[in-house]
Amino acid sequence: MLVVEDNALNIKLFCDLLAAHGHEPEAVTDSRTAFERARAFGPDLIITDIQLPHISGLELIRQYRADEALSSVPIMAVTAYAAAGDEDRIRAAGAQAYVSKPISVVRFVEEVTALLERKEPVA
Repeated sequence: MLVVEDNALNIKLFCDLLAAHGHEPEAVTDSRTAFERARAFGPDLIITDIQLPHISGLELIRQYRADEALSSVPIMAVTAYAAAGDEDRIRAAGAQAYVSKPISVVRFVEEVTALLERKEPVA
């Protein structure tokens, strides 16, 4: 599971939550290396912040969807900037789930579980 987040406290929270539920998270704090790390790591799920310096989470989602090796990996977007229309734009880019910050721990875990249990193709 790949976690792309530039905030150290959020990285710790997300990774600790994921590890506590039996997952092995790989953290990326620089969006410029996120795509290559995803290709090398081969995650079963990608969790990405949307408001990232350098390359936005929306652009990363589009890159993952355009890549043959990553196109079927489920994506959960996380953002503190939940404005009208944001969820639609995030889902249109290719994310299957959307969680706003500050996160609800229960909802975060439920979304991760649902994405990993989903059997239908991502497209």
